[in-house]
Amino acid sequence: MSAVPHPPPSGGLQGLLAEALRGAGDVLGGEIALFRQEMADNLRRLIVGLAAMAGAAVFAVVGFLELVDALVKWLATVVGSEALAALIVGVAFLVTGVVLAFFARRRFSVDGLVPTRTGRQLRHDATVIKERVTHDE
Repeated sequence: MSAVPHPPPSGGLQGLLAEALRGAGDVLGGEIALFRQEMADNLRRLIVGLAAMAGAAVFAVVGFLELVDALVKWLATVVGSEALAALIVGVAFLVTGVVLAFFARRRFSVDGLVPTRTGRQLRHDATVIKERVTHDE
């Protein structure tokens, strides 16, 4: 709302209409200011959240690499060779990555993007509409 009060209307209907328009302008200006502030706050929260997620991802990757290193060192004590242990762990992770990549590739096929249920529903709706039109005639 406006900080400075407007003078009372003095022209009958014309004055009332002018005051109503000023009031509507004040309300609209307040709504726009509130919208801008809310969007700025939401954007700030989103940026902080994204930064926290990036930090979490870095720590998770470092932690994972430390666990892999510990696995290699433990396996080296079992098989008697650090190189052989690293090779075994590396191959295991490589095979896991390839399997996941093939799985993901099948999931991300172009055919999977076609909205089949929507198409079926549209065909069904068209059939129902045709039956109703034919039935009503």
